[in-house]
Amino acid sequence: MEGRAVVSTKGKIIHAIIWLLLAFLAVATIFPVLYVVFGSFKENAELLVGGSNIFPTKWVIQNYISAWNQANFAVYTKNSVFLALGVMIVSLVNSSMAGYVFSRSKFKIKELVYGIFIMFMFINVGSVSLRPMYELAIKLHLNTSLLAVILISAGGGQATYIFLCRGFVNSIPKELDEAAKIDGCTFFQTFYMIILPLLKPVMGTIALLSFRQGWNEYILPLVFTMTNDSKRPLTVGVNMLKNAGDGTAAWNIMFAGATIAIIPMLLIYCIFSRNFMSGMTSGAVKG
Repeated sequence: MEGRAVVSTKGKIIHAIIWLLLAFLAVATIFPVLYVVFGSFKENAELLVGGSNIFPTKWVIQNYISAWNQANFAVYTKNSVFLALGVMIVSLVNSSMAGYVFSRSKFKIKELVYGIFIMFMFINVGSVSLRPMYELAIKLHLNTSLLAVILISAGGGQATYIFLCRGFVNSIPKELDEAAKIDGCTFFQTFYMIILPLLKPVMGTIALLSFRQGWNEYILPLVFTMTNDSKRPLTVGVNMLKNAGDGTAAWNIMFAGATIAIIPMLLIYCIFSRNFMSGMTSGAVKG
C-alpha cells in the first residue's frame, strides 16, 4: 500500500525486542508502587505470610486510620514540606547563578572548576561522609534543626543542576548580554533582568528534581533527628510505623503511611510533568 513504510523482518524483531524491554522496565518500575498501595489494604498477617496474590483478600481501611493516628502526620508533613522547599530554593538559587557564571564569565580556571563539578556527577561518597558532616553541624550549632539537612542535601545535587543550567544559558544568544551591557546593566543585572526570566523551563525541571530529592531524603534526616522526634520528616516517621505492631513488624500500617506520603509527590509530578520534560530536553540538547 502507498504511504506505508515497508518494515523488514529484522526491523520487526528489533522493534519487538525494544517493546519487550520497555514493558519489562515499566512493570519493574510500577510493580513496587502497586505492591505497597495494595499491601496497605491488607491485614498484617496476610503480608507476613506472603504469596503471589497482589490484591488483598480483605480490604482493610483501618490501616490508614491507624497510620494517621500513630504517626504524627501533621508535624511530619510540615517538616517534609519545609525540607523539600528548602532544598528546592537553595538548588534553584545556586544552580542558576553558577550556571550563568560558568557560561558567561571568563576567568582562568573556569574550565577546571566546572570539570570538578561535573566529576562529582559520577561520585557519591554516600554514608561515609555522614559522621564528619554531623560533627561539623554540631560545631556550627545546626544539628538541632533541619537547616543542616537542607544545606547538605541541596549540595549533593548541584553538579547535575549546574550542568543543566549552563547548557541552557549557552543556548541563549550572547547579543542579549551585549545589548544589556550597552544599556548600562552590570553582570548581575543582566542575569537577573535578562537571563533569569529565560531560564523558566530548566528552572521548572530543577525545581521538580530538587523538591523530590528533599521529599525522599531519608538517611540524613534519620541521623540528624535521632534525638528530636518533632523534626522528623515523613520518610523517617513512616518507617517508624513498622514498629507499631504487637511484637511483629506492622508492615500494613507502614505501607498505609508510605502510600499517604507518596501521594503529594505523584500529584506534583502529574501537574508539572510537561514542564519537566521540556526543561530536560532544553538543558541537554541546546547546551
